[in-house]
Amino acid sequence: MKHFNRRNFLKKSSISAASLYMASHLACSEEKEKRPSEGTYMGDFAAPKLDTVRIALIGVGARGTGHAKQLAAIEGTEIVAIADLYEDWVDRSVTNCKEAGNGRHQNIARYFGDENQWKLMLKNEKPDAVIIATNWNNHALMAIESMKQGAHAFVEVPVAVSLPEMWEIIDTSEKTKKHCMMMENVNYGREELLYLNLCRKGMLGELLHAEAAYIHELRFQMEEQERGTGSWRTPHYAKRNGNLYPTHGLGPVAQYMNLGRTEDQFASLVSFSSPARGRNLYAEKNYPSDHKWNALDYQGGDINTSIIKTHLGRTIMIQWDETSPRPYTRHNLIQGTKGALAGFPTRIAFEGGVPGVTDSHHRWAEGEQLEAIFEQHEHPMYKRLGALSKKMGGHGGMDFMMLYRIVECLRNGMPLDQNIYEGCLWSAVSPLSELSVAQGGMPQKFPDFTRGSWKQTQPLNIVS
Repeated sequence: MKHFNRRNFLKKSSISAASLYMASHLACSEEKEKRPSEGTYMGDFAAPKLDTVRIALIGVGARGTGHAKQLAAIEGTEIVAIADLYEDWVDRSVTNCKEAGNGRHQNIARYFGDENQWKLMLKNEKPDAVIIATNWNNHALMAIESMKQGAHAFVEVPVAVSLPEMWEIIDTSEKTKKHCMMMENVNYGREELLYLNLCRKGMLGELLHAEAAYIHELRFQMEEQERGTGSWRTPHYAKRNGNLYPTHGLGPVAQYMNLGRTEDQFASLVSFSSPARGRNLYAEKNYPSDHKWNALDYQGGDINTSIIKTHLGRTIMIQWDETSPRPYTRHNLIQGTKGALAGFPTRIAFEGGVPGVTDSHHRWAEGEQLEAIFEQHEHPMYKRLGALSKKMGGHGGMDFMMLYRIVECLRNGMPLDQNIYEGCLWSAVSPLSELSVAQGGMPQKFPDFTRGSWKQTQPLNIVS
């Protein structure tokens, strides 16, 4: 035992324990998949029309405060209640909603203080829809209770952090016939909508491969120690090792490929993480040795790379890195037999060249060269809502367009642009990547949250 290293032993032991724990959850998920649904399949579900959508919000911090203000400005909404732990945050959003709604939202109930006020709000106010913008661990709990109380649930990303939670969300949605949509805002970006339209038009031929990412250096959030994102995300970085935030890059490319809708479905995933150095070094450099951030041993690798294989054999590379000092990117690459589309910066290549711009696929068309492409192939929904969305803001307008579409679908009794199974499928990358990393990159099978019904689910329409 002369060379015994207690730290490494404990680290390996904890990884093995975590692997066994997650593997048991995966086994439970496989058993759940075999059981028939006890409710209504929600893939193409359209809820009864709502003339006015009565909305309550849970959590009005960094994300929720923007959602509240934008929803208040959309015709056909009534903000009925806001809940948060902090009274000043509730008051801020109440004021914003009254101003944005030009006097339409005058009776907004306020709930704050203890952690159960949101439950009281649901029982007292009986909203039609609930917007949930709280920490990750609360997403599933709050979505499930909202649906049980008779409301449609709209949840910030990820929809949940574990497979059992995802199954419970699905079961509740099917039994209550209430929507539960994960609010993946990037699906409403101008570039993403253009690429979706180009893919639907067949301009890339057969789709073979995609690349998606969330590369966003966010170490500064560690300054948010009492309130805010960093106060609750930082422990996740210490305890979990995988891709903790996959959906911003993955959502759009999954919809390009019609994954989970008639054509194809996720099959399996392998995942690897780099060494975990950046957060430890950042804490050592910026905080006293006895600071709580230095008491954590950050186990999550600085960058995680996962590869998904679909039933048709197509591949998707997903990366996540919120630590390394590098420029922001989501990759947003889709490759087909006739060309490729890529993001950051926006670039297009077609076999034989982009007409009027390039003479072969060996050179990208980019920048001002793409103006003709946008003019000819702009997504019709962006043509209708792009200018308004850009004016209203929220990540260049994608937030507002997402919220506008949610209200539009509820008021007109239309299926949502993203169903609950997609939200769970995209979010499942996190627990599956953690399990794969813990097992040295072993493949992990995706649950079929639809129990086979994805084959009958209609592709996402090019909404006009």
